Parts: sequence; C-alpha cells; structure tokens
Amino acid sequence: MAELNVKTQNGSYNILIENGALKKAGEFFNLKRKVLIVTDFGVPKEYADTVASLCESPVIFRTESGEQNKCIGKYSEILKVLTENNFDRKDCVTAVGGGVIGDLAGFAAATYMRGIDFYNIPTTLLSQVDSSIGGKTAIDFESCKNIVGAFYPPKGVLIDPEVLNTLSKRQFACGMAEAIKMFATFDGLTFSELESGKLTDISEIIIRALKVKKSVVEKDEKESGLRMSLNFGHTVGHAIESASAKTDNPLLHGECVSIGMMCFCSKEVKTRLEKLLKKYNLPTDFSGSKEEIKQLLLHDKKCDGDTVNTVYADKIGSFVIKKMTADEIIGKCEEVYNLK
Repeated sequence: MAELNVKTQNGSYNILIENGALKKAGEFFNLKRKVLIVTDFGVPKEYADTVASLCESPVIFRTESGEQNKCIGKYSEILKVLTENNFDRKDCVTAVGGGVIGDLAGFAAATYMRGIDFYNIPTTLLSQVDSSIGGKTAIDFESCKNIVGAFYPPKGVLIDPEVLNTLSKRQFACGMAEAIKMFATFDGLTFSELESGKLTDISEIIIRALKVKKSVVEKDEKESGLRMSLNFGHTVGHAIESASAKTDNPLLHGECVSIGMMCFCSKEVKTRLEKLLKKYNLPTDFSGSKEEIKQLLLHDKKCDGDTVNTVYADKIGSFVIKKMTADEIIGKCEEVYNLK
C-alpha cells in the first residue's frame, strides 16, 4: 500500500494506491450519506456495484462511454438526478471510471449547490496516473475540449491497480502515454528504466507518475506557470483529438497525446521518445487538415492573445515553455505529420 498527500491552496487530499482497495472504499471515504456514483457502460458493472454496496444511500448514474459524452447534455442529466433525489450540500458525488467520467462527475460536483464533496475512483491507467488528481474538472463544448470547467480538487482518490486487469491493451497504452509524458519532462531516470525494461511493475509506474504530478500541482495548482509543463503533447494533441472525433475511427486521448509529443521535442528526444511509444503500440504520426488543426488550436485554453504556450522537451527529463503562433505550430507539425 502507498499513500500520497496532495497539499494545495484549496486544501489537501489523500491518494491511496493499493491492490483490492476498491472493496475498502467505505474505510477511505465518508459514504454514510447520499452518494451519486457516476460511471459508464464501459466500466465493469461490478466496480460501481461494489462501491454502492458500501454506501448508506447510493444512486448510480450510468452513461455511454467516450469523449462525446463529456458534454452539456450529460452534465444536465446528472444535475437532474441530483435534484430529483434531493441531494444537498452534505452529500457527495463519486466517479468510478476513466478520465471522461472523472471530468464530468467532478464538474457536476463543483457546480451543484456551488460545490459538494467529490471522490474519485479511477479505473483506467490514464486516469490513475494523471487526470484523477490535480483538481481539473470540465466538459467539452462545440468541438472545444475542456473549455467549460472548474478547478475543484477531490476530497480523496482511491487507486486499485487490480482493476486494470480488465482494461484493453489499447486503453492501457493510452495510460502509458500520459506516464511517459511526465517522465520525458521531469524524470529521466524512470524514462530510462522504461526504455531498458528494468521498470515493469505497474503499481510502481503509477506511484512515480503521481509523485511527478503531485509535485507540480502543489507548486502551481491553477496552471499559471509550472503546471503548463503537464501539457506536453496536449496542445496539438487536443486539436487532433477534436478533429479525430468527427471521423469513423476516432483516436483516444492518450493516442493523441502520443502523436502530439512528436513535434515539440529535440531530435535526440524524438528518437528515444518515438521508440518508447512504439514499444507500447502507440501512434506517432497523423494525417489531416492543416486548416482544421489551426482553427482548433486558436480555441485552445493555453492561448494568450495570438500565441499559444507550448511545452518543448529539449532533453529527456527537461523542458522549456515556448510562446508560438498557430502558424508556427502548424509549421512544426508539417515537419512530422502529413497535413494537407
């Protein structure tokens, strides 16, 4: 078992990492009240049911899987369930699922009655290593990813690595993309250990990734400086994800981050990074519309006037933040991707 404590200006919360922890949620969280459990049909039913069995008064809200459900419509449905079941400020919302569910449930908790308690039980590797901590909650709006949201830290996060046994290889790889992102910019030793095969224990990978994010979030909770570094691969990655969502075979978030890292690193980093990403069968190339990607970049939350703050990995374990125009970013993309 491992336990981390995240300290921010808005208070602190604990992260418990333990095999079998799902069955102990009642020991870690205050579930002796009304609890809205938000999950999706892609999450094994028994996970939410296990949490519900530990609650005094549970209500389960299940939705379809996928980024397209992180929208105002689903957000409204959750608010309706909360109001119809007379939830008040003493009650709570608990997410049981991946990053989409954590974002959606967290934003509902942040805004219902100006904020009620929120717990997060991430069930994908991506959400366990990254999105479940840091307090970012959001929904998408009109092809703009995470454009409506709030910084709203959870009261607690429970991570059970055993739930990853039911995860598809593709979803597992997406989680590794986010972990590799953090090691590429902050932890060169762990990056090297993944390259060599010395580090394979998934619990240890999760803990090391969380320690990176915890350190960053504690210094810069609301992304005014250092936390921008966690967006390595995300500037172009989010644009690719939004564009891909309109196709018959949309890419997953971690896959888009993997692709997005390729054009914002030195030649030395690119060589090593591409090899490691391919080790986990992650994509590193993209074909699409240059104009569409440019327009999506202009709606990026990291825009500052006519420039976008981008994260550039100059060497493994290090980074710099550069201000670039959309045209400059597209120019970098054209060096790596097949844009028309």
